[in-house]
Amino acid sequence: MAHKVMAAYRQRVIALTKRKGHTFGFMLRVEQGEAGHLVRSLDMGGPAELAGMKDGDRILRVNGNFVDGLSHQKVVDLVKQNGVSVTFHVIDNVLYNRANLEGYDLSDPHPRPVSNGVGAETRKAKLCYLVKSTGSFGFSIRSLTGEQGVFMTQVTSGGMAEQAGFRDNDRLLEINRESVEGATHEQVVEKIKDAGSHLMFLLADEDTYRFYLNRGIRVEVGLATLKHLPHKPRIVHLTRGPEGYGYRLKEDPKKRASASLPHTAHFITDIDRGSPAELGGLRDMDRLVAVDGQDVDGDNHEQVVDKIRQGGNKCCLLLVDEDTDNMYKRAGVSPMLFWEDRESSASPPSYTEAIHLPAPGYSGAMAVGGEEEEHDELKPKLCWMQKNPEGYGFHLNGIQGLCGQHIKEVVRGGVADRAGLENGDIVVEVNTVNVENSTHEQVVDLIRRSGSSLELLVARKIVYDKLKAKGVAVTAMLLGPRSAAQVHTTAMVERPAVQTRERFHLRKVWM
Repeated sequence: MAHKVMAAYRQRVIALTKRKGHTFGFMLRVEQGEAGHLVRSLDMGGPAELAGMKDGDRILRVNGNFVDGLSHQKVVDLVKQNGVSVTFHVIDNVLYNRANLEGYDLSDPHPRPVSNGVGAETRKAKLCYLVKSTGSFGFSIRSLTGEQGVFMTQVTSGGMAEQAGFRDNDRLLEINRESVEGATHEQVVEKIKDAGSHLMFLLADEDTYRFYLNRGIRVEVGLATLKHLPHKPRIVHLTRGPEGYGYRLKEDPKKRASASLPHTAHFITDIDRGSPAELGGLRDMDRLVAVDGQDVDGDNHEQVVDKIRQGGNKCCLLLVDEDTDNMYKRAGVSPMLFWEDRESSASPPSYTEAIHLPAPGYSGAMAVGGEEEEHDELKPKLCWMQKNPEGYGFHLNGIQGLCGQHIKEVVRGGVADRAGLENGDIVVEVNTVNVENSTHEQVVDLIRRSGSSLELLVARKIVYDKLKAKGVAVTAMLLGPRSAAQVHTTAMVERPAVQTRERFHLRKVWM
């Protein structure tokens, strides 16, 4: 618990040195209506700005002295008496307000949330993501004369909005990062119509909204839960093999971690077959967000490599694919919030370890046949099909605009049936492309573009749910070294061998 709290309210340590007669490049202020000692008026290119201080940060410690409860003049004096070099502990505005709201003692290295002497439960708004399709969103909005605010109503059971986290009477606060708290009913309708094909909503139930309102705190995305968002960052634990981790780290100057950061982004590429990276579920062009809990946005290539090397033979990576990255940018939040909000800081088990652990709600009873039968049960299926004049003989079931697809209406004796597909199978990959976070339309398009042959990695729903509950990435590598023999096919068709390739890279370091 203590480790989780420290991650959620992690303070940044910033050591600044100035030239004699110059400043550190920021102003320290106290402001009416704002708690704490605020960083303001950062000089662009000054020591503070270059070291990563941001407008609105709170100063918590000066050279190890906790200053949050001290007067402004005492803090200024502490800074001055330390001459040209000072070490600050800072925390950003959103986390500072959240910590105070939840009763966390930021002076305690192992803080615990308290409320009147007992543990406090956090109230959170929610971020909900919708993608426009030909059908209805499945909700309406209402407003009342004399009552400020716009609210959700007629949320269709099982519809797109409900699956995205909408509930009747939720208050609408933002659409695509633009506040609508003071907007009229007609203005909100127009904003939804004009918002484009991807919509990010910030919502709060009335109890949550009043909870923050009564404390004078504006509800922002930093106070929202991310659990309803369809695309999830991935936390991957790797153990170095004899030839390294088996991937390369590429710095792409054409892509940025966010529009507000003038830094290049860091991507995973050139993943070796059978390597720890592939077994761990790394994907080509995943963006690296953090290493062992340390945000790498703003780091250069060498700094990121150094952070990975500091872990010795093990490292923990926070990764996002392109869809997840774009979704978080639309929300205006860093994927680091996913790291900070995750339910447990414990490392996910490996597949070998996980198959011996009970999933949540599992009674622990062993199936007839013992351990080996349970081991074999928790594996996906790799099914290869050659289309015939009647097609593949199955339907793909999913909701337009939403992620998560499964197989239905498998024709008995047809291509799919002979390849091993079963009704209810969850589709994980199409022709080696992971589609767990892809919409129905995207998966259909991949299948159509595959031509006359198709490879699907699928898993029975009970297997998929158990593996996910145990924190195991579902990949073909779970089939082990026998995977080539375990491919379900409709005919013995020779498939092209994978060619090896020479590697010539500039500014890339073998990991």
